[in-house]
Amino acid sequence: MSGAGSTTTGCGPSRSPRSAPCSTTSSPWPRVPRPGGRREQRDGADLLVLTRTFHAPAEDVWAAVTEPERLQRWVGTWDGDPTTGTVGFRMTAEGEDVAAVPTTIHVCEPPRRLVVSWPDDTAGRPEWHLEIDLVEVGGVTTMTFAQRVADAATGRDVGPGWEYYLDRLAVAQDGGAADTVAWADYEGMSGYYADLVADLP
Repeated sequence: MSGAGSTTTGCGPSRSPRSAPCSTTSSPWPRVPRPGGRREQRDGADLLVLTRTFHAPAEDVWAAVTEPERLQRWVGTWDGDPTTGTVGFRMTAEGEDVAAVPTTIHVCEPPRRLVVSWPDDTAGRPEWHLEIDLVEVGGVTTMTFAQRVADAATGRDVGPGWEYYLDRLAVAQDGGAADTVAWADYEGMSGYYADLVADLP
């Protein structure tokens, strides 16, 4: 299913970071974060791909990335009518005064696949295109999260940001406070992602 005619209530987008998030101190979260993103090509486009595994059914992980109340715990929230194919997303994790971004829902297939996009706020850059796929086996769900990257600067910047936000999601899924994940632990990943996308324009 895709477009406005196939969206359902509870389908909402995620937005990646533009600026340093609010939590900057060293993280008390037990896991030491390490960059794990990779490059893939799909339909002629380069994508930055990250995976996370959750000990929860796909329906629960889907709710965490689409329901406004669950989304708010780790990244932001949205409002509007998703059945129109467009909602307004606000990345409240970066500040309560963040403006809503018009976000297009291209594919919404609960609880398996979500594809959304929104315009880049930097002149001359293509829109941001995100894909989330969930696969459940034996009550364990693997999320594959991907963003199209057309240039090296975008890949270098968004890689650490998505590592950070997906780890916030993991903590929230475990019932913890996402703010225990500190942005300071992720800033150093920019070198890894710069190397990963070095051949892009």
